[in-house]
Amino acid sequence: MSERAPYRVTGRSGEWEVVLGLEVHAQVASNAKLFSGASTAFGAAPNEHVSLVDAAFPGMLPVINRHCVEQAVRTGLGLRAQINFSSRFDRKNYFYPDLPAGYQISQFKDPIVGEGELAVERDDGSTFIVGIERLHLEQDAGKSIHDMDPNWTYVDLNRAGVALMEIVSRPDLRSPEDAAAYVKTMRALVRRLGTCDGDMEKGNLRADVNVSVRKPGGPLGTRCEIKNVNSMRFIQQAIVYEAARQVEVLEDGGSIIQETRLFDAAKGETRSMRSKEEAHDYRYFPDPDLLPLEIDPAWVKAIEASLPELPDALRTRLQSQYGLSPYDARVLATDHVLADYFETAAKGRDTKLVANWVSNDLVGKLGKAEQSIEDSLIAPADIAELVGLIEDGVISSKIAKDVFERMWAGEGAPKAIVEAHGLVQVSDTGELEAIVDRLVSANPDKAAAVKAKPQAIGWFVGQVMKETGGKANPAAVNAILQVRLG
Repeated sequence: MSERAPYRVTGRSGEWEVVLGLEVHAQVASNAKLFSGASTAFGAAPNEHVSLVDAAFPGMLPVINRHCVEQAVRTGLGLRAQINFSSRFDRKNYFYPDLPAGYQISQFKDPIVGEGELAVERDDGSTFIVGIERLHLEQDAGKSIHDMDPNWTYVDLNRAGVALMEIVSRPDLRSPEDAAAYVKTMRALVRRLGTCDGDMEKGNLRADVNVSVRKPGGPLGTRCEIKNVNSMRFIQQAIVYEAARQVEVLEDGGSIIQETRLFDAAKGETRSMRSKEEAHDYRYFPDPDLLPLEIDPAWVKAIEASLPELPDALRTRLQSQYGLSPYDARVLATDHVLADYFETAAKGRDTKLVANWVSNDLVGKLGKAEQSIEDSLIAPADIAELVGLIEDGVISSKIAKDVFERMWAGEGAPKAIVEAHGLVQVSDTGELEAIVDRLVSANPDKAAAVKAKPQAIGWFVGQVMKETGGKANPAAVNAILQVRLG
């Protein structure tokens, strides 16, 4: 594990330290809601997926979804957390137009998952541990829509009752970058476990960011909670702005009010939403319609035995088994589908070369196109074939770039592209020797310069490449030049 200097905000009175804790809300991957059989499918027409339970009709009783409980247990095990064999659901009372019952079924004193930890890796390869305080299950609220009419607010209850896992961290984070790395690592974990799809654009994974400032080593300050931040970039921007705001308030002689704030991405600033409620404000009490949740330890053991290889273990294995760099292993391990893609393509090939094409070229293209690896039209076999052409000397790395662009454009498999466009690398030594002899004869001054400065040989390499349209075998060209000019 590696320590990094904490992020500091410099004010008139000196430096201030930022203390951060996150509450990640992850929508449980489930076909049905937490307490009803209504669908959770995304993109339905308003109020199409609403049962009488979700709409809180009188006399309707909630029934726990066993699969959602299993998903919470799987996530807890992935976080190396304590699984509580006995937990209970509570009513969290507050009013929103899109909360039909006037309360949310959640867990308060007795959550399904207790303390755990998450090992987070930064972009530079260093790691740190974030303590997990708890994970509890709760139902989501509906959605109020304010922009359909100037005078009315519309309510869509499709989301009402959808199962959420709220994963609460300890205040162990000290920088905007570390907060983003934490969410990125959490997202990779739940995606690998199959407990949440991690789609932040759809709101299926979002974070409430608790921010406070203090003098280095001093007592914890009053925190403000920034609600529902749904991108790594916005998380960082919100923290930077909010920390600076709090420092300015304190240095002007004011005090920080514990409150809930929203982040305005367009303006890059936070604004007050409401004063922060305490637990007693919600008037929690055990839900009388739900029995305490009792979990069989043997069932938990069976779930644990079914866990897949987790991202940190996958990252370590990719480095040891394939000799990958920490960077390539980290990129591939963030998405198990991407890692599976790489391992399929790497069979019998130069693994480092395959990793380079996958983690740099392919991932770069997918990122610009805002696509995932599942959307890729380039199959693992295509990458393997491309690397094979390079290894066999059929094409150069430079030509391979052109071939890859044509593959991305949908022109077909690498071999077919090479044959169709006459891109085979020139390795005929006789042809290359003739080109080199002609260049040396025509440029005696540059040939002489190589004697004094061996690096000048690069000019001749470039000229050969130019004459062959980039198709000359670089190794063969260098070998011939070494003989002629050595």
